[in-house]
Amino acid sequence: MQMPFCWDQCPAQAPENHIAINGTVVVSCHFGLSVPGKTTTLRLFSSTQIDHNTGKGRLSVEAPLRGGKKTKHGPGKTSTMTYQVTLFIDIEFGTPGAIVVKNGLKNDQFFLRYVQLELAEDRSIHFECNSWVYPYKKTNSDRVFFINTSYLPDKTPEALQLLREEELRSLRGNGRGERKDWERIYDYDYYNDLGNPDKEDHIRPVLGGTATYPYPRRCRTGRALFKKDGMTETRKHMINLDFYIPPDERFNPTKLAEVLTLAVQAVTHFVIPESRALFQGNMNSFKSFDQLRRDMYSKSQKPVVEGVVMDKLKTSVPSQKTYKQVSKMVKETPVKFPIPQVIEHDQEAWRTDEEFTREMLAGLNPVVIKRLDVFPPVSSGGKKSSITAAHIEGQLEGRTVEKAIEQNRLFILDHHDYLMRYLRRINTLGVCIYASRTLLFLKDDSTLKPVVIELSLPSDGGGDDEISRIFLPASDEIDGHLWQLAKAHVSVNDAGYHQLISHWLFTHATVEPFIIATKRQLSAMHPVNKLLEPHFKDNMQINTLARSILLSAGGILERTMYPGKYAMEMSSAIYSEWRFTEQSLPNELIKRGVASKDPSGGVTLHIEDYPYAVDGLDVWRAIEGWVQSYCAHFYHSDTAVVGDKELQAWWDDVRLVGHGDRQHDPACWLKLDTVAHLAEMLSTLIWIASALHAAVNFGQYGYAGFMPNRPTRCRRFVPLPGSPEMGQLETDPEKFFLEMVPDRFTTTLGLTLIEVLSNHTSDELYLGQRVTSSWTDDGEVLQLLDRFREELRRVEKRVAERNRDPRLKNRRGPAKVPYMLLFPDVGNIGGKEKGITGKGIPNSVSI
Repeated sequence: MQMPFCWDQCPAQAPENHIAINGTVVVSCHFGLSVPGKTTTLRLFSSTQIDHNTGKGRLSVEAPLRGGKKTKHGPGKTSTMTYQVTLFIDIEFGTPGAIVVKNGLKNDQFFLRYVQLELAEDRSIHFECNSWVYPYKKTNSDRVFFINTSYLPDKTPEALQLLREEELRSLRGNGRGERKDWERIYDYDYYNDLGNPDKEDHIRPVLGGTATYPYPRRCRTGRALFKKDGMTETRKHMINLDFYIPPDERFNPTKLAEVLTLAVQAVTHFVIPESRALFQGNMNSFKSFDQLRRDMYSKSQKPVVEGVVMDKLKTSVPSQKTYKQVSKMVKETPVKFPIPQVIEHDQEAWRTDEEFTREMLAGLNPVVIKRLDVFPPVSSGGKKSSITAAHIEGQLEGRTVEKAIEQNRLFILDHHDYLMRYLRRINTLGVCIYASRTLLFLKDDSTLKPVVIELSLPSDGGGDDEISRIFLPASDEIDGHLWQLAKAHVSVNDAGYHQLISHWLFTHATVEPFIIATKRQLSAMHPVNKLLEPHFKDNMQINTLARSILLSAGGILERTMYPGKYAMEMSSAIYSEWRFTEQSLPNELIKRGVASKDPSGGVTLHIEDYPYAVDGLDVWRAIEGWVQSYCAHFYHSDTAVVGDKELQAWWDDVRLVGHGDRQHDPACWLKLDTVAHLAEMLSTLIWIASALHAAVNFGQYGYAGFMPNRPTRCRRFVPLPGSPEMGQLETDPEKFFLEMVPDRFTTTLGLTLIEVLSNHTSDELYLGQRVTSSWTDDGEVLQLLDRFREELRRVEKRVAERNRDPRLKNRRGPAKVPYMLLFPDVGNIGGKEKGITGKGIPNSVSI
């Protein structure tokens, strides 16, 4: 009788003196890729018994995967394949400490979620993987995943010590050679991939490594590269969706599908020239606000991707599998622009002075406003503003300027100094941009009142002289129209600073060196690595995608934002003054003068109804409490911090290489010599990656989705008295406004970008959440995390209560948009609320 073929389900019998360990292996399904089968094998390393021939833990024999059942896993019910495996270990093998995975497929990688082994006496061992595993024929090496136990370096079991060290050496690489898809190498590089040296109008400076253009480092992502003068990395395509990323940093299949759907809409509809047919060739100004609302926010639009556009896309995406997946999703996804929150309840509220100033405290860029402590304002070069006391004292409710400053009643939105040095060049690009100062008075009800706007240009004669104009609040006739134009120019300044600095530089770019250093210097078993891991998720791939599509020469940011080709260079100048020690929320508020230290060690806000700061401090305290308790659990003394060789190497890597251009500023960095300093550093890093990013990112569509509220560039200056332009303004102020702000094409391109950026994806993990409770086997740490989640839930209740309090006028404002950007949303599990929600704090800089 012939025995049935049963590799799928029938494990072999255990050899004599061996024990069978049964396990479950879960792999995510991915469009166009083969799933692993019996050619994929697993082995175990012992954590307690050493093979004296290798100096490593004893190694079991290979065991193939069996079965392959379609399943669903995770909060979002991701499509998966679940396999079984039976490993045989001899009775003296000891306790498993690492698992070795060998992908036996010929060509395809697979995304390994986790491996769970069942031991005797109802014990189990979990290996959290969440990584792409490439075929052995490509890598010539197996993948090693460590057990979910955290070990400081000097506490590592001897049997795992060499494995730990070898893994870190392999991740650092040697700094040479092309990058292949399957390589797991974290190497630093400059921003040398933004331009194209072969096209004169696309030449851009290399950022990083010089005093002229300091910048955070990025991960080296080059493939077969052409280097011009040994400096500039050139991509094969301006729009490149298929680039090298270390496998552990790549989107999982679910995230990849969603992000490609969102990102490729922008690419196909707006970056490729044929997409202009969307408006039948009409790319001029909107004729009226009614037309803008009607054309941009219709509830349903048909898909607009024509065959010629998809053909162009095919040449920009080198991978055929990627193209097929993208093509399928784009054809199935219609373009829809939902009504932005800022005009959802009141189409005219955005025009009011109250909403204009409220958004400085609760909008998408609430991190710029400062307390005014010197009057008149003075530039960094010592030049005084043209604003005088006579301009504003009639608006200070009976106070002199000196008394208002003494009482912490005067504030400033300052977009002057950093812009003045670039304005001559920027205004040669076909835009009309001022440097602005806006002074604000704090009223008794904690709302702000704008009292003056100064718009400045460099003088025609060169040098440091300026030509400035003063605008005062007005609502009637021509003065009212001029005031609206002046506010629009201020909003343009703020929009550019927001996207380029508050969002890109201060969250995305500054976090990436920490990711690289963590992978290079902290073992996957290190507790700090485990703490930070969810806060690094997807950042590197998002950043690489941003450099390819948004930030590169001729990319979306240059096409939509006023700095144009000087955008990244300008961000470099601002980075030259960046300090990590000033990035914690309390320190950042104190630096801007909107808060002061109080005797208890906390901070006192000078604007009581400051939604970003009030909610942010609640979130900050929750993060800080979690991190302090976590650090205290693993480090019982300052000596332990100083003696942790991996931790010290990590901090050196961050300071001296990743942010090496800021290493000579002693005020930039804390010394890593105490548990308290470690906790402050980690709290700050987690704050930046989670809450700060949420505050400046996920409100973009809600506020900037209506272009007149947050225009990104201006095409006309404010008209001068007696000029023909002034006559045009008097004749039709609405037409003049719409001819001053971005045209239809620029508006739509920018709208599509911020719609992408404002989306929460279904695999989003919010602050306090983990993929699984098995990320650690330390019960006490899991209890600490539960306490953190409970504190975040209490924060949610306080946020909701504040939003219901009618006395807190800045919580909603005239536009009736409740401040929810720092609502943690701990209960949003599995993407039950996704898309543009305007709330929630994801763990990481994820989009």
